[in-house]
Amino acid sequence: MRRLGRPIPTLEVSAEERGALENWARRPKTAHATALRARVILGCAAGNTHTAVARERRVTQPTVGKWRRRFVTKRLDGWLDEPRPSAPRTVTDAAVARVVTLTLATAPRAATHGSPRARARPGGLSQSPVSRIWRAVSLPPPRSETVKRSPDPLFIDQVRDLVGRYLNPPAKALGLCVEEKAQIQARDRSQPLLPLRPGQVERRTPDAGRDGTTSLFAALDPQSGRVLGQRHRRPRAIEFRKFLDTIDATVPEDLAGHLIVDNAATHQTARIQRWLAQRPRYRLHFTPKGASWITRVERWCAVLTETQRRRGIHRSPRDLEVAIDRYLTVYHDAPKPFVWTKTADEILARVARFCHRISDSGH
Repeated sequence: MRRLGRPIPTLEVSAEERGALENWARRPKTAHATALRARVILGCAAGNTHTAVARERRVTQPTVGKWRRRFVTKRLDGWLDEPRPSAPRTVTDAAVARVVTLTLATAPRAATHGSPRARARPGGLSQSPVSRIWRAVSLPPPRSETVKRSPDPLFIDQVRDLVGRYLNPPAKALGLCVEEKAQIQARDRSQPLLPLRPGQVERRTPDAGRDGTTSLFAALDPQSGRVLGQRHRRPRAIEFRKFLDTIDATVPEDLAGHLIVDNAATHQTARIQRWLAQRPRYRLHFTPKGASWITRVERWCAVLTETQRRRGIHRSPRDLEVAIDRYLTVYHDAPKPFVWTKTADEILARVARFCHRISDSGH
């Protein structure tokens, strides 16, 4: 009796192809669709009918026939799905250029920056295409960051000096990053805060009273992570001189002292110069103007602000000083070194790339 329906193509699997199919079928990381197709072909190669393979693999008979024909025609090269046509493009190159030009060269009439919705109307598009265009050309949404180029004429020399001391500390010397965090305010909220609860974040009043200030002098040893701290109510040169005396009493006499400081006026007074002249084992290394990021103690002060000041409640300068002393005690239970990784050449190359990129900005 003559068989009715579409003829079934002959399926022959070589040893190499069978090994590949079995590997795809067994490997745990194989995609589910790929493993299923491999099992379908292996079932057909074993002489099973389409009905039996479909029942075993829980697929339809047309699916079994489709992948059998695909394998017979294209072998393993036709294993992936064929590309499917997408919707025709509706945003032209001219529209993309118009959106980019509006974003870079103009500002909205009633705002300092534009949103996708504000940029869409002048460009003749909707909000979604504008967002896609911004992502495609690496234009971040209206976002602003702070940046400052150092105007110091000795910027290159000072970067090489300080980074060299971080990466290759001199022998028989102790390098300390010294900073005074001035005018730390003791602040108390006008009403009691509502504490953290399940399903509710901590809430506090937006206003806070200012109940006095204190100043913290800190000297960080980047190699060990330890910090020498001293509190004073005023950040003058006379207080900085007292802190230098504390450092001198702490540093072993057989070590030279290299103190990395910023360009504050209190670090360059005649009182400080006389103190240095009387102690030749100490030397000040100044950070470039406008580049305080190069001193590691700034990072430590940022941690202090995040953990103690930003959400802390202090009803008097004394409360604030107790909190700072407690933080110093807890911090020294497990200090961590402040590791510097960038070389001076990498830093200067990045600064050069940035300056070149903005050199034609018109500012």
